[in-house]
Amino acid sequence: MHFGRSGLWALILLAAAVARIAPSSAQEGSPDLSRHLVVGTAPVAGHYYPTGGALCRLVNAERAEHGLRCLIEATAGAKENLTRLRGGDLAFALVPSDWQYHAYQSGLGTGDDGPFSDLRAVLSLQALTFTLLAAPASGVESLADLEGKRINLGPPDTPWRSTGDFLIAALGWSPDDFAEIGELDASEQAEGLCDGRIDALVLPASHPSGPVAEATEGCGARLLNVDGEAVDRLLGEWVFYAPAIIPGGLYANNPDPVTSFGLRATLVTSQSLSADTVYQVTKRVFEGLEALRAQHAVFAGLRVEDMISAGMSAPLHEGALRYFQERGWR
Repeated sequence: MHFGRSGLWALILLAAAVARIAPSSAQEGSPDLSRHLVVGTAPVAGHYYPTGGALCRLVNAERAEHGLRCLIEATAGAKENLTRLRGGDLAFALVPSDWQYHAYQSGLGTGDDGPFSDLRAVLSLQALTFTLLAAPASGVESLADLEGKRINLGPPDTPWRSTGDFLIAALGWSPDDFAEIGELDASEQAEGLCDGRIDALVLPASHPSGPVAEATEGCGARLLNVDGEAVDRLLGEWVFYAPAIIPGGLYANNPDPVTSFGLRATLVTSQSLSADTVYQVTKRVFEGLEALRAQHAVFAGLRVEDMISAGMSAPLHEGALRYFQERGWR
């Protein structure tokens, strides 16, 4: 998922201003999570770190009223976030919707931890959209045209590779149905598409996305719809996927909206965190939604109807549910 280079670093700098007030574990020990709400994010260069900073700024803006301080902490990502949330070392965590689902249903993949039954959903954020880009001369005009082509699905054991593999299976295809399946990482994909090494690429992205902009501006790459019966089956079978729309005109040479699907960034917590605390955080996010949308274009398309349901599979925390009921959303 990408924010674009200049926008990402602007958000990282803002997030770092929030993070500087967080005590390090080596200095003063763990903070009191009932008042100092530590949010596990991801590495500093990732998209969840600035997202956590954006959320904390909304909460901290009203600190005089509710007495809570929101802090962000850079982590290795979803698995660490959920492990530490389960252990009581974090108050909140940002995780992709598939990690929320699998943690609640079966655990964190260590083999002996069991389902994270105390995991609770709070709200859903930006989409991680399954994005299909085709080179102008590739002859790829639709999802069905990928058969026999050179496609890039990304490195093994990455979120977008697993989604690509899911989709290929849902289409009834196997790796043998393609001329080549590439493993270029995010930094190489646009160049690979534009210099003719691959015909099409699939990647999960929050839009606007730097690599997508690079390919559409660099060689007129086209965004294509990812829809049809196979996608409908995935949406029906897996609650962590949700429909997504890439707005028209967001990228050069792509004036029309594009239909797709994908994961969502989700904010989760533990059942043990007080309902009053979660209520206050939920309230601050939704009452500050316009300010959140204005922080970066990646948040501009956030809609209440998606934020209260899309990609969420763990039970809602009592505090979030209370706020949703007050607003008439439940």
